[in-house]
Amino acid sequence: QLLREGVKAPCAFSKGKLNIGVDAVQRAVEGLTYLLTESSKLMISEPDFQDSIHVLGFSDELNKLLLQLYLDNRKEIRTILNELAPKLPSYHNLEWRLDVQLASRSLRQQIKPVVTLKLHLNQNEDQTARVLQTDPSTLLHLIQQLEQALGEMKTNHCRRIVRNMK
Repeated sequence: QLLREGVKAPCAFSKGKLNIGVDAVQRAVEGLTYLLTESSKLMISEPDFQDSIHVLGFSDELNKLLLQLYLDNRKEIRTILNELAPKLPSYHNLEWRLDVQLASRSLRQQIKPVVTLKLHLNQNEDQTARVLQTDPSTLLHLIQQLEQALGEMKTNHCRRIVRNMK
């Protein structure tokens, strides 16, 4: 509920019943929210969660309560985070065309190539199209950068990150 509504309600509650400053309660709620969301994102195990909160210096009873809170709510937190995540478009199709201007009135012998791309995307059952134009040298640079990024995904470091994201 805190993920959707924020920390305004607990702060208003603290002013009247807890006799604690609003700033202290707000920082505590934000810290707790951060701890639970990051732990849920990574789906860390019970021992890892206990190690994470052990360094905070809380009592054993509070550590057990935090662990139980995490275990009870991690699936719901992941569901909420998936709902809040931006829905990015996905690739559907690509059409391309190469146009070459060979001459003009002022320049009789020129070669000016232009690559036109029509990118079809799917987003929430809707199809959209984007038209892009570029010169071949920029397109080659873009291809090199994408191939370098794909090569980077094969490293052990990136594989570990992707594995932890699931």
